[in-house]
Amino acid sequence: MTLDYLEIGKRISRRRHQLKMTQAAVEEKAGIGYKYLSNVERGISIPSTEVVMRLAMALDTTPDEFLVGTAIHNDEPWRTVADQLRPLSRKQLRLVSSFIDWMQNEEL
Repeated sequence: MTLDYLEIGKRISRRRHQLKMTQAAVEEKAGIGYKYLSNVERGISIPSTEVVMRLAMALDTTPDEFLVGTAIHNDEPWRTVADQLRPLSRKQLRLVSSFIDWMQNEEL
């Protein structure tokens, strides 16, 4: 599966506009750097798994909305997973990301 980062950025922007939030407000709420969201929304920067999770939390949705265009609003399990990811190191997050990639390719 190949991700279209320009489309992901458009989905993030669309959700942000739905909530009538500025880029600066989302950046602050998600704990990401100044102007980084602008680059993500324009497909210039490729967000890490952690950043996608932070943006989903800040924009009250699930990462699915950004990655594949579907969302599960008000669903608590994804919030639990997001909370579990927060304290992980970069190395641990890379491992989680690899596991997610593997799961997406498996027929379960």
